[in-house]
Amino acid sequence: MTDPVLINALNQSREHFKAKEFIRQAQQGRGKPIIATKWNDHQVVAVGNKVMFSKSWKTFVDFLGHYLKDKLTPEWGNAEIAKPLAERHTIMQWYDAVCRLQQATITSPGEPTSMEMKGVLACYFGLAYSLYLIEHNVELQSRMIARLKDRSNFQGAYYELLVARVLIAAGFELTLEDENDRRSQHCEFGAISKDTGEKFTIEAKMRSISGILGKDHTDGTPEEKAGNPISHLATHLHAAMRKPADGQRMIFIDLNAEMAPDVSEENRPAFVDAVNKRLARYEHLQLENGKKAYVFVTNMTFHRHLLESAQMICIPGSVGIPDFNRSGAMKLSEMYLREKKHADAFRVVESMENLLSFPTTFDGSMPGFTLSGERPPVQIGQKYNFEGASPEGAGLVGEVTDAIVDENAKEVIVAIYTDDKQSYLLKESMTDAQLADYRAHKEAYFGKIKYVPKGIKTPYDMFQFFMQGQKDMKRETLLEFMKLTEGEARGRSDEDLLIEYCERLVAGSGLFKVVDGVLTNEPREKSSGTYSPD
Repeated sequence: MTDPVLINALNQSREHFKAKEFIRQAQQGRGKPIIATKWNDHQVVAVGNKVMFSKSWKTFVDFLGHYLKDKLTPEWGNAEIAKPLAERHTIMQWYDAVCRLQQATITSPGEPTSMEMKGVLACYFGLAYSLYLIEHNVELQSRMIARLKDRSNFQGAYYELLVARVLIAAGFELTLEDENDRRSQHCEFGAISKDTGEKFTIEAKMRSISGILGKDHTDGTPEEKAGNPISHLATHLHAAMRKPADGQRMIFIDLNAEMAPDVSEENRPAFVDAVNKRLARYEHLQLENGKKAYVFVTNMTFHRHLLESAQMICIPGSVGIPDFNRSGAMKLSEMYLREKKHADAFRVVESMENLLSFPTTFDGSMPGFTLSGERPPVQIGQKYNFEGASPEGAGLVGEVTDAIVDENAKEVIVAIYTDDKQSYLLKESMTDAQLADYRAHKEAYFGKIKYVPKGIKTPYDMFQFFMQGQKDMKRETLLEFMKLTEGEARGRSDEDLLIEYCERLVAGSGLFKVVDGVLTNEPREKSSGTYSPD
């Protein structure tokens, strides 16, 4: 006979593992986990077939700083430092800015310090993390390092690395091209979705501006003449479309343009509409029959403003794919099915959101208690002794059945159930570090993955909220709520019924105007401007 206590313990262990992995993936993405361990007083990290270690690495960012120096070689770095600052390679100019920023902000050397994601941190450590992910997940070719060191090739190599990082974190396996093969044109690299098995050909282009990322008057447009941010969009797109493709195309194009410092999804730059119109025009007038591509237009400004808050925007679009992220009136069910159909591309969009962040811990744990020594959050399903929590001031031993956070009050509210079948609600204040961990990992903070709504601004937000909340509803209950018989629902899947039911709930909410079941959809853009964007 199966022991119910053992089954319950196994189920709880599985839930806690899933929550821990959820948090790790939120920080490290869906590539290979960081392989690291503590050995005596050393932090050890494995990268590819190499093992690196040091006594001084308190955070993963500490390791990244050492890793980049190792890849570029100290000899090359010291030779650049010997030059006047204005004549140094872009990477070593970033290094100088990083050192100055650290000197100005780190008050306790050797201790982890929380810092806003400034442009130079996104540039320097972002480059290091991109190289690490390539070596850890695929292969770091020596030619890539050579291209980074070459001023004329640096910009192209840098942007390709950022794109590769986005794809690895989104759950793609990369296949690198033989760059020494000059017999034919080929793409930057290939990518295979771990979820769908779909193959993609990847192209990455970035507009060259004189004086930025190593470009000068010989290979870049002067800033004062650059004018229109989308001036090279069609040229880059056309060049990418002409290359042979093994599988579907994903094309990444960066505008490399100035942008207001307060950009958000609500405050979109003017060039967003211009990008969408230019893609539509290209599709109508220039696209060859039978060709199609996902087109992700980015605008990264963190390399322009090194000491300001890092900022970027991604505009997901397409040519030849009329049902991907287009504006227009459609039913919520159609929006949902389109997003499901193009799930690989939407995972890229979500990964772009995290481009301005990288892991701080080696094991994927939350930095609050790993680096700051804070008490870890209670875990749902675990028993605890809550000292002084009883009405008489004595301790309470009980199992945590649920927990929520009141962010305004900076409090955790914990529901417990004691052995004598009593229920209690307990409150505990939170530190800033604990609250930061919670905001970064709300869904799994308490050891069990829970759906946490992020705010309802559109009809589709509400539809997703209902879909998530009702996903476990039994078919017979669903039919009862929809006033349908099994005969009337014959041939329709549970998902089909749930989609229709949730559409009805949105239409019946009275919050959004619905005409014949149709609402207006706006395409998704993603912008980021802080270390851990909500």
